[in-house]
Amino acid sequence: MAVVAELKSGLASVSFRQMNPPQITALCRRAGLTGIEWGGDVHVPHGDLEMARRVHELTLEAGLEIAAYGSYYRVGSSEQDGLSFNRVLGTAQALGAPLIRVWAGIKSSARADKAYIHWVSDEAMRIAGLAQEAGIKVAFEYHSGTLTDTRESAASLMQDSPHPNLYSLWQPPGGWGVSACLESLESVRPHLLNVHVFHSESDAEPRQSLEAGRDRWQAYIEKLRQMGGARYCLLEFVKDDEPEQLIRDATVLHALLQ
Repeated sequence: MAVVAELKSGLASVSFRQMNPPQITALCRRAGLTGIEWGGDVHVPHGDLEMARRVHELTLEAGLEIAAYGSYYRVGSSEQDGLSFNRVLGTAQALGAPLIRVWAGIKSSARADKAYIHWVSDEAMRIAGLAQEAGIKVAFEYHSGTLTDTRESAASLMQDSPHPNLYSLWQPPGGWGVSACLESLESVRPHLLNVHVFHSESDAEPRQSLEAGRDRWQAYIEKLRQMGGARYCLLEFVKDDEPEQLIRDATVLHALLQ
C-alpha cells in the first residue's frame, strides 16, 4: 500500500511579532499559505479568551486554518512561574487550535540530571492528559537549550513520557549537516506532527532565505513524504523579518511541497 502524505504550508505568527493578526492573515493570503500557528506571547496572549475567539474568527474568515497554538509554556517550569497549563489550554480551546506547542523544560539535555528529566516527563504526561480531555494534542518543540536538543535526548524524552496525546515537532538544529538533520527527523518519526521551516547555518548566524537552503529542504520534504501522514510545514524565522521575504519563501516552499 502506498504511503500517503498530506503536507500543508503555513506560518508561525511569531515570525512577525511587529504585525497584528489582521495584517498577518492578509499576508498569509498573499503568500498562498494554508494555516497559521498563533503565538501565545504577542498575538493570542494566555488567558485572553476574547482575543483568542476574535483571532479564530479572523483566521477562518480569511479562508485559513488554525494549525496550532504556540504557547511557549515550559513543561516543569511555567507552572511554578505563574502560568498554569489550564490557562494555556483554555486559550487554545477559544482559539480552536488542534495542537499546543510546548517547550521541554528550561535545561539542555547536557545539564539535566535524571531527577529533572523525570520531573519534566511526569509534567508532560499530566498536561497531555488534560489536553486530551479537551480534544487537543500537545507537542514538544525540537529546540536547543531544552530536553529535545539532540536526537538521543528527544527520543529518550518521548520514550520516558509514554502518553498517547504527547507528540513532537521538528526543525533543523542549527549547525548540523543534512545527514545529521535527517537522522534527527527520523528519530522523532513515531511522534512527529508539524515542522518549522527556515534556513540558517547555525543558531548564531543571521536568518537566510529559504532559497539558500532549498537543497537541504528538498531532502527534508522527501523524508516527510516517505513518512506519510498529515502535517503542516510552518515558515518561521524570516530573513530580516521582512513580509516580502515571506512571499519569496512561500513560493519556494510551495514548489518543494509540489
